[in-house]
Amino acid sequence: MPWFFATAEHDHFIQNPTSPEKIRRVGELLRLDSQSRLVDVACGKGGPAIVLAEAFGCRIVGVERAPVFVQVARKRIAEAGLESLIEVIERDARDFSLEPNAFDAALCLGASFIWDGLDGTLAALAPAVRPGGHVVVGEPFWRQWPLPDEIDPEGFTSLPGTIERFQAAGLVPMGLIAASEDDWDRYESLHWRALEDWLAENEDDPDADEIRGLHEEARDQYLRVRRGLLGWGMFVGRTSRTVRISAWNGVGKGSSCFPGGRPAAARAAGPSASGDEGASPTSRAAA
Repeated sequence: MPWFFATAEHDHFIQNPTSPEKIRRVGELLRLDSQSRLVDVACGKGGPAIVLAEAFGCRIVGVERAPVFVQVARKRIAEAGLESLIEVIERDARDFSLEPNAFDAALCLGASFIWDGLDGTLAALAPAVRPGGHVVVGEPFWRQWPLPDEIDPEGFTSLPGTIERFQAAGLVPMGLIAASEDDWDRYESLHWRALEDWLAENEDDPDADEIRGLHEEARDQYLRVRRGLLGWGMFVGRTSRTVRISAWNGVGKGSSCFPGGRPAAARAAGPSASGDEGASPTSRAAA
């Protein structure tokens, strides 16, 4: 069967319920400039990295496990003339480590499942950021809390509860840029269109019934539950200004993941930009 997320996200430039404008607002919060160095874990097709590099001239290491997304990301970066600023590494985050204090900011947008949730993601990313640097995580949150008994929280919590998880990780909350209903509807509608196009073109495919079943289940779940109850935002936390000496694990000596021999840094990749095999087919944002 074709990979569901590669089909569903065929038309997405940014694979989360947000926009280039809001990605640029994140860069403004981070005070990015041409000297800034970032790592973007599970960078997908490179949308946020391209937006930030174009707007601020910063250098970015994107890490992504899914070959189909890596191929698209590298093509887009080349077409944008940003190969000197962005490098995409095809790796799995669980197999690689983050060098301590290597980046000005670490991003993980819609892929906290890599480290089994927000707590693990913050614990993995914060040590890779210089003292006083930032961690940015795109994460769902529930607008209503507690939830009705029949709804599984899926490891997510309320908006205040999400901020509390940042604070528990030793990060100072510096900003929140939340998805609007328009952001959500645009994001989900692109899924619907891409899947309906695929089904119309592949009606005799032996996997068409399964793809349609996943598509209709995800659409129904969005309309009945997620659109009203599930939020999503990019949460920005600042690290302590005290120097840290430990990280998720160290990258080996002599390695470098910046174009032109930049300092060794985080080489992490999500199981995919949109979700691993166990993720909900609804969306990357709610995986």
